[in-house]
Amino acid sequence: MNFIKKIFDEKADNLVHLQFQKFSKGEFKNKALIEVKKLGKGWTIKTSAEFANELVRIVAEKLKEKKTTITGAIISTLNLKENPEFSRFLEHAEIKQFQGIKRYLIKEEISGNELINLLDKSPKAFFALSFEYEGNKLKIKPKAPKSGKPSSKGGESPKADFCVLKTSDEQIIRNFIFEKENFKEAKVNHTFLIERIEIPENLKDSKDFAKIREESKRVGKIIREAVIDGEHIKTEKEFKA
Repeated sequence: MNFIKKIFDEKADNLVHLQFQKFSKGEFKNKALIEVKKLGKGWTIKTSAEFANELVRIVAEKLKEKKTTITGAIISTLNLKENPEFSRFLEHAEIKQFQGIKRYLIKEEISGNELINLLDKSPKAFFALSFEYEGNKLKIKPKAPKSGKPSSKGGESPKADFCVLKTSDEQIIRNFIFEKENFKEAKVNHTFLIERIEIPENLKDSKDFAKIREESKRVGKIIREAVIDGEHIKTEKEFKA
């Protein structure tokens, strides 16, 4: 289940919280973009970068103990090669670094279970990986996503083209498009309205601003605008994460 569906189902967890750690108060438009098209018996899902780790997990869960070749990049501010969980997987990785952000370029064989373990061990890392398994083909751009900034006038609107998943699994589709069951084409755009930031009681006198930013909850609402087979559907959901 992706983080937007978790919020609308009132099942926010720590992975949902991680999605909002970087946000300040304000209005953030054109977030969590989704485009879905039905092609024959299958589907193509295109999204913005927010869904990358979740899409990797979705396909890895199908792969399970079986292995496949994975290409792309894992992006982190940490030296992941010092982490024993990552050391073998990143043994032959090429490392590129810019402004403290490390990009590990990889081409390795790994099982789905091993990949899920890496996702769990380093949930703050960005897994921009491409691989496929039995009719599920995932392609993610091997680069860091742009940081979120409050909305401003002008500028080109972002596109849902960072991640592409081709699948025949309708359950995956239902987690991204939950307004209608039967459709041929859908586009979804979200606006995040962060109305306030709740600082934990034990950190209100702290000077550790990084920890305050990480542990504080963002409170507000999500405005979801979907166009499904030409029909416009707008919904709103309050959240705290």
